[in-house]
Amino acid sequence: MQKILWADDEIDLLRPHILFLEKKGYSLTTVSNGRDALDALDAEPYALVLLDENMPGLTGLETLQLINRDHPEIPVIMITKSEEENIMDQAIGSQIADYLIKPVNPTQIWLALKKNLNKTELVAAQTNTSFMQDFSKIGSAIAMASTIDDWYAVYRALVGWEMKISDADASMGEILEGQVRDANTEFCKFVCRNYEKWVTGGEHPLMSAEIFPRRIFPMLDAGEKVFFILIDNFRLDQWRTVMPLLAETFTVQENLYTTILPTSTQYARNAIFAALMPLQISKMYPQYWVDEDENEGLNVHEKELIQTMLDRYRRRETFSYEKISSSESGEKYLRRLGSIKQNPFNVLVINFIDMLSHARTETKMIRELANSDAAYRSITESWFRHSSILDIFRTIASLGFKIVVTTDHGTIRVENPVKVVGDKNTSTNLRYKEGKNLDYNHREVYEMRKPQQFGLPALNVSSKFIFALNRDFFSYPNNYNYYVQYYRGTFQHGGISMQEMLVPLITPPAKCPASRS
Repeated sequence: MQKILWADDEIDLLRPHILFLEKKGYSLTTVSNGRDALDALDAEPYALVLLDENMPGLTGLETLQLINRDHPEIPVIMITKSEEENIMDQAIGSQIADYLIKPVNPTQIWLALKKNLNKTELVAAQTNTSFMQDFSKIGSAIAMASTIDDWYAVYRALVGWEMKISDADASMGEILEGQVRDANTEFCKFVCRNYEKWVTGGEHPLMSAEIFPRRIFPMLDAGEKVFFILIDNFRLDQWRTVMPLLAETFTVQENLYTTILPTSTQYARNAIFAALMPLQISKMYPQYWVDEDENEGLNVHEKELIQTMLDRYRRRETFSYEKISSSESGEKYLRRLGSIKQNPFNVLVINFIDMLSHARTETKMIRELANSDAAYRSITESWFRHSSILDIFRTIASLGFKIVVTTDHGTIRVENPVKVVGDKNTSTNLRYKEGKNLDYNHREVYEMRKPQQFGLPALNVSSKFIFALNRDFFSYPNNYNYYVQYYRGTFQHGGISMQEMLVPLITPPAKCPASRS
């Protein structure tokens, strides 16, 4: 039975309310002033306080301040006859749980108690019920998905439930995770059937190399000032976690696009900035392409690739390019934002999330902090809220830019090892391999025997690519058990999954067409 403390100088007149609440299962202790309320709270624990604002001696607001100081964990519902705005503002500013204006009936108070004391249980129960009702619908959608738009809808629905279930602390997590795995299994089959057609000129979704020509250039042609922000390794669920922080700053439209393979920075991000497939980049601009076996950084020529893209499309816009990899660089960029406001468009790359995923693999403490997808989202939200990034977004919006937010790829938490044998020149990525002497089970991977047909350069004539599916990751037979244990449960990218390939492209809403007279 939950214990409620009710402080009101007219408590004797509230006897019908008290009897009603006791019948609903609450235990009520009543006092007639603020001082007695504080003494009662010091004497024993209470689940919630009902507090009258207008009492002799200590006022309700004064009592509230002392409760917040000494018992900040106890929620307070203020009840008052006054409708004065300043009193309401002070109460709300003191982080009260609820605010009721007299006269109140017993049902109003009961509902306020339920909302504040039983919200978690009620939300969890309703979430469970709603998910079980939706479970079969999603299952049917997975079974019938035949287009990329179908898969966008499936993935959106699953991400929505992932966030609801984790927030409600419900018991449906395992069921949902199983459905996500099933969806990924079918999605991988879908990609394996269609990917070659997509990259060889057949009907295809919006992909990495088309973002600028199909999304950014039309905005510039319409006279918009555009700020293109690429957050490395940024999944749809992470976007939805930070979206509420940006809701007051600007209005956006949530879209998805499909990344190219491999879903890695070297290939997918260069394709975005060059508006070319990796093979085309390596042939047309060999000075800006870095092969897997080279020691040079894989994305050191992004600004140059953007310029080549503008030149090919005969565009004359001036632009800036910047990469933020630390809190210090973020603060510096924030201070000089005003100096680039004259550019028609600007490009900003933010590397924090990618750095987080790699640190989680290598650092035990980070692995503990981000031990699940929900924890991974939580760290993303905390970083976004407390770093300079949120201020950067707000400042950019204040300068009149239309903001486009996207990523080069997502990431997935891997679980299942798949044995691969390769020579010393084989690429080291856990979700894809490039090499000329690869040995593997063909049924466990997606293979590209002729990478050039898929828009990928190859180190050797006989080189081929293989890609891990769903939650698989590649492991060599040498020290097999050690590496399996080390990498299992880590976040990786490069392969085929909804989380890696179906990624957010957040754009301003389309302008309403002009009305016709």
